[in-house]
Amino acid sequence: MSAMVTTSERLTRAPGNDDIVRETESMIHPTAVIHSGAVIGQGVLVAAFCTIGSAVKVGDHCQLHPGSHIFGDTELGENCILLAGAIVGANLPGSTIIGRQNTIGHHAVVGTKCQDLKYTTGDECFLHIGDNNDIREYASIHRSSKFTDKTVIGNNNLIMGSCHIAHDCKVGNNNIFSNNSLFAGHVEVEDYVRTSGASVVHQFCHLGSHCFISGGSVVTQDVPRFMMVSGDRAEIRGLNLEGLRRRGFSSFEIRGMKRAYRKIFMPSEQSSSLIEQRLAEVEQDEELAAFPAVRSMVKSIRGSFQTDRRGICHFRNWLAPE
Repeated sequence: MSAMVTTSERLTRAPGNDDIVRETESMIHPTAVIHSGAVIGQGVLVAAFCTIGSAVKVGDHCQLHPGSHIFGDTELGENCILLAGAIVGANLPGSTIIGRQNTIGHHAVVGTKCQDLKYTTGDECFLHIGDNNDIREYASIHRSSKFTDKTVIGNNNLIMGSCHIAHDCKVGNNNIFSNNSLFAGHVEVEDYVRTSGASVVHQFCHLGSHCFISGGSVVTQDVPRFMMVSGDRAEIRGLNLEGLRRRGFSSFEIRGMKRAYRKIFMPSEQSSSLIEQRLAEVEQDEELAAFPAVRSMVKSIRGSFQTDRRGICHFRNWLAPE
């Protein structure tokens, strides 16, 4: 078996600093295919049978494990890891930009052509990924379907095995998507969202911060902030109480959110008011309106009824006990 190209080191002085800095040259296996136009940073490890295309930029201290490949106009930030079989980017107009300290799992496919039939061959398409994301094995994340948009993944997300994030999705920060979670095109996910395995989200849906999607759910309308949904088609089953506690919401805050939830989703038999009227009642309740989380909940629900949105999931008159 061929050995890696021998590493060499240089001792230099950092600009404006008397400290000695050790610079490590990249280690490139002789079977790797690297185009002469590619830009490779310091301390990069490129293992056997990797491919790096002509317009690729690889940041310092990245690792490409055996049989991983980077194509197209793709930028990989510092300290990223591509595990065996991962494919990043594609020879398409547009670009894939990936931030720092991301891990792309075994045989994951990131930054390739979307599966939208409306995509016109030759159009630019884009994917932007932030920092500190863990994208596990066999996951797929596609570029946008049009040059005026882009697929966006934020920071600190865990995207488990075989998940799919389609064209033009917008994913925030600190989310966890369990295995086989599937997001159709144009889905928007805020922060601290959790999905259980085999969840499916319809195109153009919004998932609000701190919501929880139960396993096997089919989400066809928006899930407001702090809610828990389950079923086919998914229904609101109450507040995501355990998730709220884990995120540090106090018992006092949660009690206020429960009261607001009851007013909005569990009206008395005597009340025939529409949901808009019940939202207004919560806003006019001075005690409830003092909770930022309650105001955020009401804003999220209202937003789902805008003309370009899908409305919220149906709800059941159920809430976990105190």
